Amino acid sequence: MSPEQFARSGRGAIHNMNQVQKSLLQLITETSTNLPPDVRRAIARANLQEEFGTRAALALNTIVDNIVSAEEDVQPICQDTGMPTFIIHCPVGFNQIEFEKDIKAAVAEATRLGKLRPNSVDPLTGKNTGDNLGPGVPVVHFHQWEKDEVDVRLILKGGGCENKNIQYALPTELPGLGKAGRDLDGIRKCILHAVYQAQGQGCSAGFIGVGIGGDRTSGYDLAKEQLFRSLDDTNENPELAELEKYVVEKANQLDIGTMGFGGRVTLLGCKIGVRNRIPASFYVSVAYNCWAFRRLGVVLDPKTGEIRHWLYKDKEEKLERPQGGFNIDGAIVLEAPISEEKIRQLKVGDVVLIRGLMHTGRDEIHRYLMGNDAPIDLSGGVLYHCGPVMLKDDAGEWHVKAAGPTTSSREEPYQADIIEKFGIRAVIGKGGMGKKTLEGLKKSGAVYLNAIGGAAQFYARTVQRVVGVDLLDKFGVPEAMWHLEVQDFPAIVTMDSHGNSLHQEVEQNSLVKLENLKDPVFC
Repeated sequence: MSPEQFARSGRGAIHNMNQVQKSLLQLITETSTNLPPDVRRAIARANLQEEFGTRAALALNTIVDNIVSAEEDVQPICQDTGMPTFIIHCPVGFNQIEFEKDIKAAVAEATRLGKLRPNSVDPLTGKNTGDNLGPGVPVVHFHQWEKDEVDVRLILKGGGCENKNIQYALPTELPGLGKAGRDLDGIRKCILHAVYQAQGQGCSAGFIGVGIGGDRTSGYDLAKEQLFRSLDDTNENPELAELEKYVVEKANQLDIGTMGFGGRVTLLGCKIGVRNRIPASFYVSVAYNCWAFRRLGVVLDPKTGEIRHWLYKDKEEKLERPQGGFNIDGAIVLEAPISEEKIRQLKVGDVVLIRGLMHTGRDEIHRYLMGNDAPIDLSGGVLYHCGPVMLKDDAGEWHVKAAGPTTSSREEPYQADIIEKFGIRAVIGKGGMGKKTLEGLKKSGAVYLNAIGGAAQFYARTVQRVVGVDLLDKFGVPEAMWHLEVQDFPAIVTMDSHGNSLHQEVEQNSLVKLENLKDPVFC
């Protein structure tokens, strides 16, 4: 897309920006709203592998629908745009200080336009800066080279998958796999366990980058660097090339599936790098990335700042909006206030449609509600684990630009208590919750509903209007309590009021599958 097409499409406010900032804004916008071709190909292949009519197939259809909508509407694929991470290769003598200023200006403008969610939070005060800037944010890594061009690569990696990153120190003992030693087979076991432990919480089917060696810090850097490789490349190291293929094949035998619903496709790609270590330390670091693999790059002219060409866009890869999806006709309608009797009739696997009022509530809201009254009556209500992207128009009205679910496991310490305290009947999120919440659902007569992780545009379309917001000044946009009127918001019952949990079932079954991969493969 040319700068002129970019401006006409409404993809950016170009005024008062220099050419470098305009190019960077275009990169950020494209990365947030338009998946690269290699990722699209991987998702299209996965969609063909799932059996029609299964929960995994339904989830993948929703994902494809969401990808198409995000591209057409130029809106974030997923509401969690993560912590923008830039890797830049530039000529010797290039002014890195000024270029980082341009990056920050472009990030702030992209946030103002709703292409990035404001995600920069002070860890001590909890204050959101509102513009994605602050100490250490965005993340920028510079490298010099002897080329007359500036190579800029960007990854937007959301918190749900970031939280499923994991690092192993060998030798170690792994559930289901036993001892992992300081050898290639021990590395193999660590990588398989990393996929297993992510379950559906990282928005599977996902991708992993693996770093072998280094120290605590450089190991994770190396793992994330692997996510910048093309999915279609072949590792230069034959042993690692074989291991990459093996991991994808065997991970897809775990039957974790899309969203952790069970299914044939759990992992879409694996890339492995190696770095020397010291004798005392042997780390295997894994960077997990969700299906919304937002990674793009551009090559800039170092003098003009104009885009010479795009990276990762080897060829156009269109996805067709699927015909299948949630069976609206057979779904059960829930509208607050919901009675306990109606909730007790639901069981795992039921598809429901939410109509009427729902309330968002993430980490800060849960912590707040433990010690305070709710700002609105939640009795019989629906609580949505969501940190939306919101924009206010000239008339002062708020509009939802992206509104997919966040990972629910973070609310496990609070959820059962809050359900009982406020009489909540339905909680919506992704990835499931634990034993305490399951017992709380059973005791209070409530259900957990799994929405499709990352499908921010799919769910934003169900929002009819923003009724109001509470605690916005205290917590910022993502953590505020938004009151939304929705129409036919679909989700699946994955934890019911009778003590049944699909997440628990899938985790137990996948552990058995993992144990089948225990025996050594590599010498």
